[in-house]
Amino acid sequence: MPPAEPYHWNFPGGGLALSGQTRIMGVVNVTPDSFSDGGRHDHPDRARDHALTLWAEGADILDIGGESSRPGASPVSAEEEIARVVPVIERIKHQQPDAVLSIDTTKADVARAALAAGAVIINDISAGNMDPEMLPLAAETGAGLVLMHMRGRPSDMQKEPRYADVTQEVIAFFQERLQAAQQAGIAPGAIVLDPGIGFGKTLDHNLTLIRDLPVMIEALPYPFLLGVSRKRWLGEITGREVDDRLAASLAGFSACVERGAKIMRVHDVLFSCDVARIIDRIHQNTSATTTAIK
Repeated sequence: MPPAEPYHWNFPGGGLALSGQTRIMGVVNVTPDSFSDGGRHDHPDRARDHALTLWAEGADILDIGGESSRPGASPVSAEEEIARVVPVIERIKHQQPDAVLSIDTTKADVARAALAAGAVIINDISAGNMDPEMLPLAAETGAGLVLMHMRGRPSDMQKEPRYADVTQEVIAFFQERLQAAQQAGIAPGAIVLDPGIGFGKTLDHNLTLIRDLPVMIEALPYPFLLGVSRKRWLGEITGREVDDRLAASLAGFSACVERGAKIMRVHDVLFSCDVARIIDRIHQNTSATTTAIK
């Protein structure tokens, strides 16, 4: 069963309203090898400072990740991942207790340690497929949960991904994972869906999924989160390197929000917040005008 009201994301601390305002998830990579900013914030103090800057710029959620999910990335142990992320979470919560933190991991042990340190959301790029303990953990703790679609694993996901119909296959994947989540005892209101732009998809697959976001929302009436920021497919279109993809990222951001995305995962929080405010205000005024005419 879908959530009765898909405009509120429930997690410890009260959750997050999703009606009338696009929510921004700021990326905090605590890794040496992430595709965009690997190594820049791999010390706990630098990562904390970066996270607090994103929070001050307007992020609604800070997504802490200790293992790169870039194409071709090698996995790290749970122990190493915990050693990377927990000190950062603790430092952020010490300095900014109100910060809403998400842990970007596929490992239940890492998620459990992060939740104990102050995170309230699990962002799992495997939708619980890579660790059978992840969904039971989310049910036990009441954590918010992002279920993302990925074809394969980061190490091999971009090796000739193929789909007969990418949109319908992503929908079918979510239907199966939502059933698994329900069987695990996870409340529907805790779940957000992410079609996994760039995760086991070609340029055409990514463009199709963004174009068909309304189709997915109609089939799966849950809040959708998307991450397009600085990704490779933007470079395929523009020819620009990763550090020069701000304009392309904001264009992709706008397209996703216009098609119904409720949460956007971004690197450039300040500019993304500006774009979101403009789009949200236009939608609010359009709705008010339509109501007045009726």
